[in-house]
Amino acid sequence: QVQLAESGGGLVQAGDSLRLSCAASGRTFSNYAVGWFRQAPGQDREFVAALNWNGGSTYYSDSVRGRFTISRDNAKNTGYLQMSRLKPEDTAVYYCAAVERVRSWLGYATSYDYWGQGTQVTVSS
Repeated sequence: QVQLAESGGGLVQAGDSLRLSCAASGRTFSNYAVGWFRQAPGQDREFVAALNWNGGSTYYSDSVRGRFTISRDNAKNTGYLQMSRLKPEDTAVYYCAAVERVRSWLGYATSYDYWGQGTQVTVSS
């Protein structure tokens, strides 16, 4: 199995940028599709972005498309979420997730087998 650890969260102002990292260890990271989800207090976990094992296919939620970019560096066993033009409604705990054998749409949280512990992103107005 693979272990995931997010980092890069913090407190920023609206309009700022932030890059989250998802460091993977254990199995061969390049075998895994990676997704980012977020969860605000009192709300369900929400899909943010995903990409397949080689980064050739990317997917975004409507709320972040054009502002966030998902990427990966398999040589560094790390996935990234570059967030730009942040808004207060982007405030949430952000989680990265991974799955080796994609069996359903990567926008479903249930599609993933492994999760990180989350990193807090707070955007002030």
